[in-house]
Amino acid sequence: MARGQSLPVVVIVGRPNVGKSTLFNGILGSRRAIVGDEPGLTRDRIHGEAVHRGRPFELVDTGGILPDEKELIPREILRQARTVFERADHIILLMDGREEITSADRALIQLVRRSGRPYSLAVNKIDAPVRELLAHEFHALGAPSLFPISAEHRLGIEELLDHATSGFPARLPSADAASHEPIRVAIIGRPNVGKSTLLNALVGEDRAIVSPVAGTTRDAVDQEAFVGGVRYLFVDTAGIRRKGKTKLMAEKLSVVMARRHIRLASVVLVLLDATEGILGLDTTIAGYAHTEGRGIILCVNKWDAAPDKDRRKFVERARDTFKFLDYAPVAFLSARTGAGVSQLFPLIRQVYDAASRRVTTGELNRFIAGLRLEPDLGVLYATQASVRPPTFVLFTKSSGELHFSAGRNLVNRLRERFGFRGTPVVVKTQRRRS
Repeated sequence: MARGQSLPVVVIVGRPNVGKSTLFNGILGSRRAIVGDEPGLTRDRIHGEAVHRGRPFELVDTGGILPDEKELIPREILRQARTVFERADHIILLMDGREEITSADRALIQLVRRSGRPYSLAVNKIDAPVRELLAHEFHALGAPSLFPISAEHRLGIEELLDHATSGFPARLPSADAASHEPIRVAIIGRPNVGKSTLLNALVGEDRAIVSPVAGTTRDAVDQEAFVGGVRYLFVDTAGIRRKGKTKLMAEKLSVVMARRHIRLASVVLVLLDATEGILGLDTTIAGYAHTEGRGIILCVNKWDAAPDKDRRKFVERARDTFKFLDYAPVAFLSARTGAGVSQLFPLIRQVYDAASRRVTTGELNRFIAGLRLEPDLGVLYATQASVRPPTFVLFTKSSGELHFSAGRNLVNRLRERFGFRGTPVVVKTQRRRS
């Protein structure tokens, strides 16, 4: 088992577009990585936990590797792959069985061999017995074990995992570890505002590729951090563009996946670029999180490079622009230097606790009784229906909704009384049937 890891680690590597993400999703049984026909969709490392025959392990999907590529992004993918090799207990080297062996394949198997880690060669896209002959030529690469598979049709994967996990201990995570779920935090924003840099600063590890190229992150990349006795699961999502700017299939899927991770998160960090100010697209992106009822923190990144370092003025402009986010705290930071990043951990916990807060029916109704609500509605009593976001239902004698201004005033009073900082608060009315 790799040093310092609670679970053994299995890493999937291969050239672009050989089916790594399809295999990753197939093993996990979920659509965690983006899958499509464009080469190079996965750039960052994607992690997940899987169990095979009672043997739990961490699964890592790496970006498509071209060992001799000189461009920045492929070079970063190769560097990250080498980093994750150090943690690997087994490497699955995936190749396309429908293509001839290339010089890149030969270079890649040499790279895997030099890592010194146990590995298997999986020849993908062998989806019929007649195609198994195509896999035989890959024996020439001299791999210790070869498995013809079809990741798309889930053929041969059981045999591959039997071999890859054969030395792993058969155990399940402890009940204590399972009972403390991490706080899920999504990092969202326009392309190139520093989301990946912030992820790396939060977890103290180069998990996401950081480069000056806008739109580097396409998949959502996640990483856990344990700070102050609290587990946090950070998800770095793809930069969200305007619909008219989203043309490539990969980028369209990235936006869909980013919005999905917003829905799955408990707290969302909306990243703004202090050097560019607040743009219209920032409002749209923040609106996604607000509409989904997530806890929100506005993070003003690159503050060290801001042309005007007047925090009060920036907050005033943010409140004026994000009128619907008057509840969201504002944090100033520099992900590049790490300045102000540590403040996010207690802030996330505060917002999460506020979004998870429950008010007893007795306490809520004593509070409601002291307010002047619309008499025509005839409010009988109130109850809290759910959390994240805190949702309250007023049971009334007559049908109808609270007037907008009355509803907003009630939400403000609820915040003052119960401290729902950083989270939307929802108030609904329901006519009580006699």
